[in-house]
Amino acid sequence: MKKKQNGVALVEFALILPLLLILTFITTEFGRALYQYNTIAKSLRDASRYLSTQDPSIATTDPSKITTARNLVVYGNPTGGGSPLVLGLDISHVPTPTWQFKGSGPAINTVTIKVTGYKFRPLLTGAFGLGFGDANGEIPFGDISATMRGQS
Repeated sequence: MKKKQNGVALVEFALILPLLLILTFITTEFGRALYQYNTIAKSLRDASRYLSTQDPSIATTDPSKITTARNLVVYGNPTGGGSPLVLGLDISHVPTPTWQFKGSGPAINTVTIKVTGYKFRPLLTGAFGLGFGDANGEIPFGDISATMRGQS
């Protein structure tokens, strides 16, 4: 009976290995997506913090400060030099920030900046006949935004 069991563990391992590899890959890609989402969210907080110290009239009077905020989101610095913080993120994903006055006595001024249309790019677009994401292999994120209280 013992002779019939030789190699069984190797065969079982060979059968289960593809499933283990897929689970490992999915976990890794989920971690990468979460990391990229958190990186974008943090850069949005930095940009909204910068804009919260500015007067709301800069939207029309000083567009260079809007550009500075966009650079903070995409590049992590006010000059816009270097590579983007996240692969595939560019200035076109950052629409013009909005200011709103809420409440009365006293009114609270808030500034909101967001990233729209960003798509996560997995390392592989598919495995074992399973496709990931859309036709291009990308997974779209929803809008990511940050709002902070601004100057009154």
